[in-house]
Amino acid sequence: MKKIIIAVTLFVLVSCKKESQESFGKPTEITTEAQTPEALGKEIFEGKGNCVACHQVDKKLIGPSLQEIAKIYKDKNGNLVNFFKGEGEAIVDPSQFEVMRANIEITRTFSDEELKGLEAYIDSNLK
Repeated sequence: MKKIIIAVTLFVLVSCKKESQESFGKPTEITTEAQTPEALGKEIFEGKGNCVACHQVDKKLIGPSLQEIAKIYKDKNGNLVNFFKGEGEAIVDPSQFEVMRANIEITRTFSDEELKGLEAYIDSNLK
């Protein structure tokens, strides 16, 4: 009976290795799959940009919907990237700009690639 318990215990310990132990000394695989601008923009929108806290795709929350933003910027030939850099005026709802001001300080730190991705994601919601 003791031999069975010892064997089961050893089996459990061996099969429950941490991932970091398994990869120790082994080369790690790095995937360099290209991400589309829209996918990057969605990742930023839902992640570090925290845009999703105030904006939804198809309805006004605190800020206007992405569909409304995309439509207005397209109709007025606006430049979202410049707006995110703090270099353009609010053209969707200027009365709410003060609410957005703190987020502009965040988006000003983004790379051009990230800003273009965010713009591409917003534009992809145009219907």
